[in-house]
Amino acid sequence: MNRRRFLAGAGLTGVSILAGCGSLQNQSTRSPPLVENRPDGTYLPTHREGMEMAGMAEAGDYMVGLTYSFPHRFWTVTGTNAEQVTIQDADSMHLMATVWDPETNLVLPVSAGLSINIAQDGETVAEKPPWPMIAQNMGFHYGDNYQLSGDGTYEITVTVSGMNERRLGSFSERFGQSGEMSVQFDFEQSVLEDLTFEQFPERQGNRAALDLMNMEKIPTSQLQTADSLPGQLIGTASGSDEVYVASWLSDAGFLGEDESYLAISVRTPYNRIPLPMMSLDGVVEANGETVYDDTLSAAIHPDLGYHYGATVPATTDSLSITVDTVAPPQVSRHEGYETAFMTTPTLSF
Repeated sequence: MNRRRFLAGAGLTGVSILAGCGSLQNQSTRSPPLVENRPDGTYLPTHREGMEMAGMAEAGDYMVGLTYSFPHRFWTVTGTNAEQVTIQDADSMHLMATVWDPETNLVLPVSAGLSINIAQDGETVAEKPPWPMIAQNMGFHYGDNYQLSGDGTYEITVTVSGMNERRLGSFSERFGQSGEMSVQFDFEQSVLEDLTFEQFPERQGNRAALDLMNMEKIPTSQLQTADSLPGQLIGTASGSDEVYVASWLSDAGFLGEDESYLAISVRTPYNRIPLPMMSLDGVVEANGETVYDDTLSAAIHPDLGYHYGATVPATTDSLSITVDTVAPPQVSRHEGYETAFMTTPTLSF
């Protein structure tokens, strides 16, 4: 396994940081002060914000839902470093996009990304790709702070790239092409100001997490429990805070003769939110003989969800599995996750 494989190219991921970014210790003037002495793991944030629906529509094979809330701080991640993005005076809202499969309601992390264009009266008002993100109450989504021209009607166009992730099972012929959707959106500052804003002065900083939101029209990205995943459960292990679940499938429609499949599902504690865009290597030994030593590729499957996996020679002999985390999740973080999932553990099952 080659840890240098990622580190040599780390400068290519997320190198463009938005204007107004500061260090991890900076605080936004529009948000409560950050928790002092934040733990190196998941913690209850200072506050929880409500959100409003902006629209939803199909985009090729995908379904896309748009929501918005107050502008707020978040952290981008490059390699093992987090960088805070602070709120700018001109920011109007934090726009969030969730992408999912309309047949299974499975939320789809698309590493190739999205683009968002916001127009008014045919003129572009804002255009930039949103960051892939994780939030305790929202799960995995895409988001950023956007600047509008005040109250009025806008058209939001979202383009979703085709997935580079390996697509298994009934997903094998889907999500390979990009899709586009557009919705009309009425923005009113008064509606934004009426959204709920709840603070937790007595509990902020505790090792806990906000509950996932239960949205009527938009699914949230929660993985199955370890014992509900298909195949044989090999075991679970914890990294710095994230949970790794190893499953072994020897009978699946996407496997050939004499093949098995190793699936590593990595999720947050508490809410089981998938942690995408990691770099993992794996070694599989059977009776002391190495039968696989290579990358565990990001993949998506209707029942396994988002995971990292590899096809290996079929065996039911005594297995020894080692997973090396080459790079942590290269996704931006809402408050409560910015200090978590930043190490590169090596785990054995």
